[in-house]
Amino acid sequence: MSTHSVASTTVSTTVSSPRRASALPPDERRAAIIEAVLPLFIEHGDRLTSRQIAEAAGVAEGTIFRAFADKDELLSAVLEVVLDPEPFEQALAGIDPGLPFEQRLVAATELIRKRVVDVWQIVSQLSGKLRQQASRPPTDSDELNAIFAAEPQRLRIEPSAAARLLRALTLSLSHPMLNDEPVTADEIVDVLLNGVER
Repeated sequence: MSTHSVASTTVSTTVSSPRRASALPPDERRAAIIEAVLPLFIEHGDRLTSRQIAEAAGVAEGTIFRAFADKDELLSAVLEVVLDPEPFEQALAGIDPGLPFEQRLVAATELIRKRVVDVWQIVSQLSGKLRQQASRPPTDSDELNAIFAAEPQRLRIEPSAAARLLRALTLSLSHPMLNDEPVTADEIVDVLLNGVER
């Protein structure tokens, strides 16, 4: 399910003659509800009401609570989609391997920056259990490791260590709470590869 592109999704609702949701297997029904609710979750966090969820999904509230035990379970499932690293990994894998090393790192850094900002915008609106659920250490990125591993002659540390450094540097220089003016991806890569020495 490729719901992780946190792009704006148009949700249409019909006021005059609401249509009944077509019968779907339970897993597909859950996935469809999560897909429909994701844009609202991104905008409102855990302040969503059951009515807003039902309208976004185009189903009756009862249908939602046949698919999920309660609103908390649904929002927890939506949050897991937001935090799923697989779409991020796929985007990294899509970077052209024929580009020069620096350009591949700049493209990767842009993706890291976008994920940092997108996830922060959502997590900053959460409270209670959902905020705790979102608090987890980042896992290593196989695809980012691979970009560094493809250029062993350029590195004096292990590719995985270089990948962690790039992610940490990008987080600290891109997070909205840490910087008024985020540093560009080109500047981040330059600091990573060349340091600050003149």
